[in-house]
Amino acid sequence: MTSQPTKAETTDDESVSERSSESDHTPVSQENALRAQLEVGQEELSRPTRGLALSGLSAGLDIGFGPLFMTALVTTAAGVWSEPTLRITTGLVYSLGFVFVVLSGTELFTEHTTLAVLPVLNGDATISSLVRLWGVVYCTNLIGGAVFAAGMVTFGTEYGIIAPTAFVRLAAPLLSHSVASTLFAAILAGWLMGLLSWMVTSVKGSTARILLVVAITTVIGFGHLPHSIAGNVEVFAGLLTSSSITVADYVRFLLIATIGNVIGGTIFVSLLKYGYVTGGIED
Repeated sequence: MTSQPTKAETTDDESVSERSSESDHTPVSQENALRAQLEVGQEELSRPTRGLALSGLSAGLDIGFGPLFMTALVTTAAGVWSEPTLRITTGLVYSLGFVFVVLSGTELFTEHTTLAVLPVLNGDATISSLVRLWGVVYCTNLIGGAVFAAGMVTFGTEYGIIAPTAFVRLAAPLLSHSVASTLFAAILAGWLMGLLSWMVTSVKGSTARILLVVAITTVIGFGHLPHSIAGNVEVFAGLLTSSSITVADYVRFLLIATIGNVIGGTIFVSLLKYGYVTGGIED
């Protein structure tokens, strides 16, 4: 016969469970969050180029699910739902691609504008290793996104779930502003992605992480803020389906969005948070 647990054993098990539950919801201190980010960033910087490339390609492909669902939603709901409802809902749908990328642990360029910079600031890595990681991840993110966009344009329209006009509707807000306005919005997007990278390390449990990813990236999607990797899918799809969007428009968007994302993630998150956290740690 299997012996039944004693009352004391049951109480101990419940106490352990309660402590574990509390631990899962206890915020990590800023110092521990920084140490965790430094460790992860160092690991990523030392990864072989082939591994970075495959992971970056995967992230570029996976991020495309956000624009895919957005264009499908616009095709179905435009003219039926009110504009505010449609905009809020497409913002939520936009977050799905980021959920897939962040939780699968693949390499996304805008996460590394913060994460990979920290070991360099701490003197644990070189600028050349940072440039290598940024270059490999950025290029493979763009390739993966372009491949997904081409497939989305071809098979989404043939399958009947996306109207060609939906691609232009998605891309147009990213291309309709001045250089200064686009750069400012791109800085905000990079800032938010940097905060996401920082905050994901500061919480425990997949549920909390999913909520963080959805909350932050929904804001980016709702505001049509230029994200160089997700926006690559949106604008490239528009380029493939409309003569009103040119290669020059596409290149201009990528250049401004990338510069803004790097500034937002590096200066407003990496430098500031590293500075105030290390400034508060006693030697």
